[in-house]
Amino acid sequence: MKLVRDARSLKAKALGSLRRGLSAFNSYEEDGRTTTVLLHLQHACEMLLKAALVQKQVKIFDKQTSTSFGFAKCLNLAQANCGVADEQAGAMRAIDALRDAEQHWLLVVSEQLLYMHCRALVTVVDEILKGSFDDALAYHLPLRVLPVSTTPPANIDVLLDREFTQINELLTPRRRARDEARGRIRALLAMEAHVVEEVAVSEKDIDRIENAIRVGNAFGAVFPRLTSLGTSIEGEGIEVKVHFTKRQGAPVRFVAADNPEEAAAVRELDLRKKYHLSRRDLAKSLGLSEPKAAALRRHLRLDQNTDYCHVFEFGKTKFPYFSDNALGVMRQALPQMDEIWRITREKG
Repeated sequence: MKLVRDARSLKAKALGSLRRGLSAFNSYEEDGRTTTVLLHLQHACEMLLKAALVQKQVKIFDKQTSTSFGFAKCLNLAQANCGVADEQAGAMRAIDALRDAEQHWLLVVSEQLLYMHCRALVTVVDEILKGSFDDALAYHLPLRVLPVSTTPPANIDVLLDREFTQINELLTPRRRARDEARGRIRALLAMEAHVVEEVAVSEKDIDRIENAIRVGNAFGAVFPRLTSLGTSIEGEGIEVKVHFTKRQGAPVRFVAADNPEEAAAVRELDLRKKYHLSRRDLAKSLGLSEPKAAALRRHLRLDQNTDYCHVFEFGKTKFPYFSDNALGVMRQALPQMDEIWRITREKG
């Protein structure tokens, strides 16, 4: 596949950062190892997403500031335009959330959880290279330098149970290991990025989780979102592929971000960041008239799907807004637009 110039440069940066991150993972040097791994792998994610978007000729610069979009915006655009699946996006968001926690404060992530995330990201990078560039990771680095572990990857339920048990033990009286316990809590909260599109870990969240664990709440009550997280592991040795998957989890109840009494780490975030496209914005982005865009939305039933649409209410007035995922689904259906419009007109 012939690449446009900027896509070629961005792809090279992504692979360079990936190699740095994997080298750090396999390093004998422990000091700063986790930080180095997460910093380079997060950069690899962002550069690869931007390379795929540029190759698709999707604009990635803010018109007002003339600066390129950040990771979260690029990931949403890649899901809408480049075929990045939800599970792939979740793996990249988790790396970004872990990197954010490690870079800005204190994070303690177990070796096996770090391995699972690194190996899952290697799988995702390979899949995006194949899907967006007709390429493969094996062409850019020898298989021997992919993340290795002296212990086989355990089931994610086992790993999470171990972490929760470890946190409980660290918080027992007179252990004086509260900082490590809070660092491990922060890592588990960052892992919510696998199942939700936006994760923000605050000290209030850490306080609430710590208090909930101290009074004996179970894992499912404290981390309800993580109960829906699963893994799929295929292959052996250097050929192993790791995917994080979603399944039916425990019931989730949203709480205010500053509610000190609720144990669950499920907070209300700014939905306007996810649902930011009006009906007019959708029509303009697709090059359709508003009536045609409305017909396409009705055909796809987007207005009734909470993954694509959210209705903001101000008093008695309601305003439906849509996500980048809605735009992506509509764009994929454009080849059917003439037939959809014909049927709409016949129905009157």
